Amino acid sequence: MLRGKRWGTVAVLGLLLLLSAFAVRVPKGAIVIAADAKPQPVAIVFGAGLKRDGTPSDALMDRLMVAAELYQQKKVQRILVSGDNRFEGYSEPEAMKMALVDGLDVPSDVVHADYAGRRTYDTCIRAHDLWGIDHAILVSQDFHLPRALWTCRRLGVESQGVSASLRPYIMSGWYKQREWLARYKAFIDIYLLPPNYVGGALLEDLDS
Repeated sequence: MLRGKRWGTVAVLGLLLLLSAFAVRVPKGAIVIAADAKPQPVAIVFGAGLKRDGTPSDALMDRLMVAAELYQQKKVQRILVSGDNRFEGYSEPEAMKMALVDGLDVPSDVVHADYAGRRTYDTCIRAHDLWGIDHAILVSQDFHLPRALWTCRRLGVESQGVSASLRPYIMSGWYKQREWLARYKAFIDIYLLPPNYVGGALLEDLDS
């Protein structure tokens, strides 16, 4: 009896994994380079870790460079940087804003920091519910963008993805493999067990 239940659990998990692999997809043409992006009110930049000195990781720096390019090309009017800020001495949003303003010459009033973008789900739902974003350009690497686009669209943010894959990354193979499990989790988050996140009242309407 116990063995049967175990096999039943495995079968259900396998089915969910299969469903998520097919469901978490985006239409062809949804991911483009900066020059081909359609103008939107705001670009959303997802956190991607910091180096030991507190500066953005290589992947994150590329995301910020692309976001700055979008602003300079007048593809977006504002940039929302969203990342983790839970630990003392570690703030992705602060490092991201500093890199954009001090290093990439983006005006400080253009950059808005979301301090509770702990996961892709959190960034997307907070962008819609707390920042009033209904339309956006999402900036991330190719391996992450399909899940980010799928998640944001289902949480109310109509979006286009702009690739920030500007170079090879250390452990990129591991990140690509991790995405399969992350897509499975995204499927569960949207359709089965919506997770808790740091909510609140509207902070600012960045879509206007």
